[in-house]
Amino acid sequence: MGNHALVYGASGITGWAIVNAILNGYPSKDAFTKVSALVNRPLTREMAMWPDDPRLQIVSGIDLLKGSQEELENTIKEKVPDVDTVTQVYFYSYKQIDDPTQECTTNTSMLSRSITAIEHLSPKNLSHVVLPSGTKIYGCQMLSRFPFANALPLVETLPPIPEPDLSQLFYYDQIDCLKRLSSGKSWKWCEVRPDNIIGFVPNNNAYCLAQTLALYLSLYRAVEGEGTVVAFPGTHKSWRNRYNEAPQDMVARFSIYASLNPGETAGKSFNVGGEEDTWEGKWPVICGYFGLKGVGPVEGAPQPGKYIEEHREEWDRLEERCGLKKGSVDSDVTHPGFQYVIMTLFDFDRQMSMEASRKVGFTEEMRTPETWKIAFDRMRKAKVIP
Repeated sequence: MGNHALVYGASGITGWAIVNAILNGYPSKDAFTKVSALVNRPLTREMAMWPDDPRLQIVSGIDLLKGSQEELENTIKEKVPDVDTVTQVYFYSYKQIDDPTQECTTNTSMLSRSITAIEHLSPKNLSHVVLPSGTKIYGCQMLSRFPFANALPLVETLPPIPEPDLSQLFYYDQIDCLKRLSSGKSWKWCEVRPDNIIGFVPNNNAYCLAQTLALYLSLYRAVEGEGTVVAFPGTHKSWRNRYNEAPQDMVARFSIYASLNPGETAGKSFNVGGEEDTWEGKWPVICGYFGLKGVGPVEGAPQPGKYIEEHREEWDRLEERCGLKKGSVDSDVTHPGFQYVIMTLFDFDRQMSMEASRKVGFTEEMRTPETWKIAFDRMRKAKVIP
């Protein structure tokens, strides 16, 4: 019997990429015999642009917080064929809640219920669980209070962030949850830490910066014309700060690699990301994809969300003329302030060391131009942008 991957949150930016990577033969065509993609909102294979592969089963409509533990397990057993053969679990589900205490409780409960369910339903075969966190675990959300400004590059062995921020971040609770659940068991787990993930999503996503910029720059070109100068919508400080963006394919491939090498990765945390870069290095490349000339910050430069709002009629005409997928610019899922946070407020160096992932044998790299081109190409194929 081969490996059976179960991906919670398979329509998200990394969950989608994990399914896509496996179906496209990573790390080999015979590494997995089955892939169960669990999503909350309805999703078809065509919408997801996944290969037509008999190994894939898409399961929608499972609410990880609904009902008792027994009821959840019965639902999963009923909806996921061959759930008793699941070997790897990739937990990429997340529920954004403004209240930090409730966000901690809810997301940790989702994890606990989900992993307990598979532990009960596939007791002989469950081998490894992959949990994502992110650079919030290093305190990036603390902005001017960022605690590790003098400890760069960031390494996984840094101490926890100080209170009260520590108690407001669910990552720590989730890690403790996996330690507790796996204690004395045969299955292992590891944690993956990307910074901002650049990639494609089949449905809208609250934190997909690449889609926000793709919509903005597609519209900007349509309104202002090819070859037009477009100023960076951040500050001079954020223009030059250094960090490692995370290509969705790299995060996905490392997640798979880690899950297939539990002897090397069990109980450990791993930074994962692309090359260290700045917006000064990236912005011209990003704008160039759309036939525009990207330049540095200019006072009074348009902000993407505001620009789209002010030119909504032009977008509707572009959408109609090019036969684009509807609902991308006015989704209630999208987080309107995320782009501003990443491109303006996160204006400090926060580069990460990738030494830990290299030590366990993962040596793949992706450069900035490739990262953004792949994401934008997928959006074009999906008719999100012209």
